[in-house]
Amino acid sequence: MNCSRRELLKYSAGVAALAALGFPRLALAAGKKIPVGLQLYSLRKECAKDLPGMIAAVAKIGFRGIEFAGYHNRTAKELRKLLDDNGLVCCGTHTALKTLLPAEWKATVEFNQTLGNKFLIVPSLPHDRVASAEACRDTAKLFGELAAKGKECGMRVGYHAHGGDFKKIDGETIWDLFFGNTGPDVVMQLDTGNCLVGGGDPVAMLKKYPGRAVTIHLKEHGGPKAAAIGEGVVPWREVFELCETSGGTDWYIVEHEVGSDPLKSLTACFDFLKKQGKV
Repeated sequence: MNCSRRELLKYSAGVAALAALGFPRLALAAGKKIPVGLQLYSLRKECAKDLPGMIAAVAKIGFRGIEFAGYHNRTAKELRKLLDDNGLVCCGTHTALKTLLPAEWKATVEFNQTLGNKFLIVPSLPHDRVASAEACRDTAKLFGELAAKGKECGMRVGYHAHGGDFKKIDGETIWDLFFGNTGPDVVMQLDTGNCLVGGGDPVAMLKKYPGRAVTIHLKEHGGPKAAAIGEGVVPWREVFELCETSGGTDWYIVEHEVGSDPLKSLTACFDFLKKQGKV
């Protein structure tokens, strides 16, 4: 695109004027547009009663993808049909570490290939895997091997954040002992709310591990009871800016685990993202 110096200055002045009027800086930035999915654990009780109805409701709100945490006794083909029927894609599965080990690897890959999913995210680790600095480093090595194995069949392997991951062992957090000893092929699925619960800083983590948050959980922290995204203390502007510039992020994944009306809460989360120009 050809643009004269005068036109560029005029554009810059316009942006500055809008910013002065209170328009969010990120809404004006030409950042990467990242699709928004939902971690279906947010509707775990409702899905146990009516999975097809909940998947349809998720699509109606406007989400583009679903990350599974359990399959509600459905086959991969059945789940894929539910997604296809509602214009959704699978943007990840939370799968236990044992399902990525040799005995179950082939079945796990085939299941996820049928789903159309390429993100195999381990949601938590057994205590012995992170009980010491040495154990954390050994686990990091294992994930490096799994990521290399996954790459051969078009899969990405990663790990999801919980508050306990920001506990320190010998002066370093479990998170740093793990991700500081894995390569870029291991997905760092940061969870903004869980990070803050554990005393971590999601902005600092995104800066420390650029390009690693290929999928990220958007979860609120603080604010009123059962706060939707945008009602708490997560520094969303900084989070979005990093994800859309240096984060390497392919998916925003909303997770909201509490409250008496989860669909209403998820709609509020989505509306906040819409106001921020994210959807």
